[in-house]
Amino acid sequence: MYHSVGDTSDDPYRLTVSPGRLARQLRWLRRRGLRGVSMAELLAARARGQGRNLVGLTFDDGYTDFVDVAIPLLREHGCGATVFVLPGRLDGENAWDPLGPRKRLLGRRGILAAAAVEGIEIGSHGLTHVDLTKADTATLRAEVADSRALLSELTGAEVQGFCYPYGYLDQRVMDAVRDAGYAYACAVDPGPLDGVHALPRVHIGENDTSVRLFLKHRLHRLRRRPVEGA
Repeated sequence: MYHSVGDTSDDPYRLTVSPGRLARQLRWLRRRGLRGVSMAELLAARARGQGRNLVGLTFDDGYTDFVDVAIPLLREHGCGATVFVLPGRLDGENAWDPLGPRKRLLGRRGILAAAAVEGIEIGSHGLTHVDLTKADTATLRAEVADSRALLSELTGAEVQGFCYPYGYLDQRVMDAVRDAGYAYACAVDPGPLDGVHALPRVHIGENDTSVRLFLKHRLHRLRRRPVEGA
């Protein structure tokens, strides 16, 4: 689970990795015979009984630096990824973060540019990045179903993946995501929830050296039971 790729000097939430660090992390994967791919590619391979050498790479929020910085590095290392974007904040900024610098979000042109790159998948992060566990029924429907419809119309392709803002979900929210037609959804720590609509992820940041990546890889496999249906 990545977010932004850029300057890490002002990063109170530790959501940014520098370009150099991302490049070293991608090299670390490739040296171990692993390849970063989109979630759609990973799950399709798992459904065929394959994909043991694949790692799903996700980038939340859809910052413009995904197109400007992350994609060139991903292509250089032969990797793909999924970027979860906010169609309700096109060309906007991360206004939900009270601290830290304002960062620009992808607009229509940026999303289409990302979608045109082989191996890059566009997923929904909701409309505006709100805590869905606190949303009323109408807001939940708009954030989940309407965001999928808008992105599908924009890209001309079916949107398969959803990412819960802040990683927060409960049974009601997960049911809404599944009922909206998403094939999968990414969380952070889904707690007792399981299945392809509650996929756990490992946060990756600027401090994740090769040793930390190795430990996170091992500990994640120990902490997480196999995901049902994946």
